[in-house]
Amino acid sequence: MKTFKYTINGKIYEVTVDKKDETLAEVGVNGAYYKVELEKKEEEPAAPKIQRPVASASAPSAPKAAGSGKGAIKSPLPGIIVDVKVSVGDTVNKGDTVAVLEAMKMENVISAPMAGKVTSINVNPGDSILEGVVILTIE
Repeated sequence: MKTFKYTINGKIYEVTVDKKDETLAEVGVNGAYYKVELEKKEEEPAAPKIQRPVASASAPSAPKAAGSGKGAIKSPLPGIIVDVKVSVGDTVNKGDTVAVLEAMKMENVISAPMAGKVTSINVNPGDSILEGVVILTIE
């Protein structure tokens, strides 16, 4: 049993609460007792599950980044694009930071896998992306 004292508009109230079970409690206010039906707690809906797209056997595979050819830089994991550090037409060196991805409350630096010229940028800061999404392309 828990007891509380409240002063409201100069009047003192002594309140006791005795929980009988999950749906009923006995509440006393200055000696008068009441049975109070408790609200049922609604369960929070489960978080939606993210399903990754599955490529069919007949679909052509996406081009992979190559040392001297056209290279698509893909997201290594799902997250939110925090910053894009380059613009179309910029020249980058291997290892330069080209974007920042926030995933699991951590900022992940996305680096250029090769030197070249940025030919396209497919995301904007604030975009939520899945694993494998092409962030930008270097030629």
